[in-house]
Amino acid sequence: MASVFSKIIARELPGNFVWEDEESVAIMTIAPLKKGHVLVIPKQEVDHWYDLPDATIAHLSVVSKKVAKAMQQAFPATRVAVIIAGLEVPHTHLHLIPMDEMQELDFANAKPAEADDLARYAEKIKAYL
Repeated sequence: MASVFSKIIARELPGNFVWEDEESVAIMTIAPLKKGHVLVIPKQEVDHWYDLPDATIAHLSVVSKKVAKAMQQAFPATRVAVIIAGLEVPHTHLHLIPMDEMQELDFANAKPAEADDLARYAEKIKAYL
């Protein structure tokens, strides 16, 4: 069965896209830790990141770097963290999170965001890409 991310990539479910190319997408997460929290996702549906082809992992890193630089401009922070956790959806995804303190990376603090806010955040990031 297709993951929720595969359904978003296929446009079967809504998503706020920041980036898309042949191999990957970057979307706003619906439960951000902070404004600007983005997920970078390979189009290939693979549960564990270490099972992805090396070229795909390298590509996700390059995309993450580009998106993080845009995020830094759109949502200034001390750092943009990158985390691969992935327990909630069995489809590899990298979390990019603007952060100023380590405590901001506690996933227990994730809260649902309004759809209008996510669309606005996506446009703000895309303006810097």
